[in-house]
Amino acid sequence: MEDGSWVLVNRPTDRDLWNPTSTYLEDSKPLKITSTGPAKYWTDAIPIGNGRLGAMVWGGVSSELIQLNEDTLWTGTPIDYTNPDAPEALADVRNLVDSGEFAEASDAAAKLFGTNANVYQLLGDIKLEFDGSLLMCAEETYYRELDLDTATARVKYFVGDVEFTREHFASYPDQVIVTKITGSKEGSVSFTVSFDSKLDHHCYITDESEIVMEGRCPGKRIPPKVKVNDDPKGILFAAVLGLQISDGAGFMSVLDDGKLKVEGANWVVLHLVASSSFEGPFTKPSESEKDPTSVSLRALKSIKMQSYSELYSRHLDDYQNLFHRVSLQLCKGFDRSVGDRSLEIKNLMPYGNKCVEGNKDVVPTVDRVANLQGVWNKDLEPKWDSAPHLNINLEMNYWPSLPCNLSECQEPLFEFIKSLSINGSKTAQVNYKTSGWVVHHKSDIWAKPSADKGDVVWAIWPMGGAWLCTHLWEHYSYTMDEDFLRNKAYPLLEGCASFLLDWLIEGHGGYLETNPSTSPEHMFVAPDGKPASVSYSSTMDMAIIKDVFSAIISASEVLGRNEDAFVQKVQKAQPRLYPTKIAEEGSVMEWAQDFKDPEVHHRHLSHLFGLFPGHSITIDKNPELCEAAENSLYKRGEDGPGWSTTWKIALWAHLYNSEHSYRMVKRLIKLVDPDHEVAFEGGLYSNLFAAHPPFQIDANFGFTAGVSEMLVQSSIRDLYLLPALPRDKWGNGCVKGLKARGGLTVSMCWKEGDLHEVGVWLKNGSSSLQRIHYRGTTVTVNLCCGKIYTYNAQLECVKTFSLA
Repeated sequence: MEDGSWVLVNRPTDRDLWNPTSTYLEDSKPLKITSTGPAKYWTDAIPIGNGRLGAMVWGGVSSELIQLNEDTLWTGTPIDYTNPDAPEALADVRNLVDSGEFAEASDAAAKLFGTNANVYQLLGDIKLEFDGSLLMCAEETYYRELDLDTATARVKYFVGDVEFTREHFASYPDQVIVTKITGSKEGSVSFTVSFDSKLDHHCYITDESEIVMEGRCPGKRIPPKVKVNDDPKGILFAAVLGLQISDGAGFMSVLDDGKLKVEGANWVVLHLVASSSFEGPFTKPSESEKDPTSVSLRALKSIKMQSYSELYSRHLDDYQNLFHRVSLQLCKGFDRSVGDRSLEIKNLMPYGNKCVEGNKDVVPTVDRVANLQGVWNKDLEPKWDSAPHLNINLEMNYWPSLPCNLSECQEPLFEFIKSLSINGSKTAQVNYKTSGWVVHHKSDIWAKPSADKGDVVWAIWPMGGAWLCTHLWEHYSYTMDEDFLRNKAYPLLEGCASFLLDWLIEGHGGYLETNPSTSPEHMFVAPDGKPASVSYSSTMDMAIIKDVFSAIISASEVLGRNEDAFVQKVQKAQPRLYPTKIAEEGSVMEWAQDFKDPEVHHRHLSHLFGLFPGHSITIDKNPELCEAAENSLYKRGEDGPGWSTTWKIALWAHLYNSEHSYRMVKRLIKLVDPDHEVAFEGGLYSNLFAAHPPFQIDANFGFTAGVSEMLVQSSIRDLYLLPALPRDKWGNGCVKGLKARGGLTVSMCWKEGDLHEVGVWLKNGSSSLQRIHYRGTTVTVNLCCGKIYTYNAQLECVKTFSLA
């Protein structure tokens, strides 16, 4: 990026520029991840997926491996997440904290542990073995890519004068993974295909020559060495692979070992469908009435009636409806010899420090990076169980959904929160004798709400549900969907706030405090010199509670419920929350007391939640806390895993510090060698999976969100343009389709580091009074629904026109 990535040519009309359905922002070159050889490591393989099904395509020549995942394959069964002994243990911990015995309180808090979360499992593999003559592939002809514009993986190579091509995509509308294998010479496609899995399974071939794999997940987290009948029945699964062969060429035969053999075809299309017996977090697998094999066979029967082109067309329509909503083009500078083209649109390629026209040979992604977890999982015992962690990681996965115009992609999160609230209400009542519902730092497919089992420093953190609930209000603030707020968000927010009100106790100095309290995964040195993690009123606890209480109060005003007794109780509690304080050395205090920090470069930035993603610290409202937040970021340093790096992008952006935001952008873009990866150092693998290491997908999403915060920030009534634009690095550019709070859509262009033009519009709702801010200039505007308003660099409205 430092050398420039894009140039804009052929200036569009104003209507094209701001039209939300326009695709005028064409990339300077195709958006592709490319390679000139097959995958050597899992993190070299190409990922494809549709949200439920995932695959990793290795791209081998003599053999191909397609590793499969289905998102409901987990160990375990629903259990009771309550602990009747917890209230007594809680009282002991609180007494120790009140006595200043923080190390002893940390030890005693282990009695609040629940059970371990369950573990995400893999599905299995599709294995393709090609004709022996294909071993003579000309290496220089090999090419592998993931086309991000079409969500299609491709592998191409020559054997002699025959070009072989494989295309793979995962269709959401048809819930199928599709592979097409073709050869340029008639009758050149021959291979055998089979299933395999690390899970307990068996395979057979149907009368329709389809391969069926049936199996089950372990009913317990770690399969015990006992008789099978003593192991509770886990989730059942099935995968079915169907083949279509070119008409008039080729034939298929069944081999004895559960394989299918194809010989002499022009092309073959493979359809992979899969299902499980999972019927929800409250239904035991042994009681499920869902037959995954029947479900899969029915799905395949419907899919087989469609041609490859029909399936691909439906896939593209669905995917590109989402992917094309936001476009971003950037360029550092321009070749003065070709004149001023900063706002013209056309394909150009980066060259040195300029952007000049060209169509150079494709450079493999791994080489470009070097100059610079999700549905995919290959293990039965993946790192961190591949489970949703609620102390940053799950939330970060959804950070880009609202600013990047993908609000409907939050629906699975809201369903998950609803399930958590059901289980969490039992845990709150039994474990803590409170109303409402609670969730801790780690969950699983069974909506586990209780504290995990392991280490107090990360397990004893009952703020997971509260952080998730901030996403409910954020969804409303971006969409202004009052029905959602009334029927989905508010009941969950109310239950969460009910727990928080009961969890808060009278504390020091007349404040309400949380006790026990931790700052996620971070220890401190107690005044007696002992290491500890449990104290009271950590800064993150208070910041999250402030945001939840603010959401309740704001939502009640929208819904006409601000006179409710419950809302009044929240309003009285809010000003009594323990305030964010500044340490003697000038940084934000992470704990209520200014404890010594034994690890100043810790990866978590929990005490800065109020700056981002929270709203209690802003430059306008509390500049002194912003200065302290800046000091905290300097103190933490720039090292850390991928997700920490991308959080820092957004934090620096909210301090309007473009230089450091950009430094963190660059810090993520470094190649990780799987043979020599170092934990907590971040970076990217060759397929652009973000690294902790190992792979964690949260940084991929966090990066996208962080860049959007550099370009646009907002409240329901305020819009801030280019607040952290690195002018010398991204001096010229355009962005189209970003969303802002208040229901706004924003498209804009900038030139030589300065705003050139911005279009703003409301798609739904009535008129809205907004304040637009750009570099010290503020204008108040009245926006009417259905009209696009165009403003110049002085924020003067230069034209309006209808969206219709």
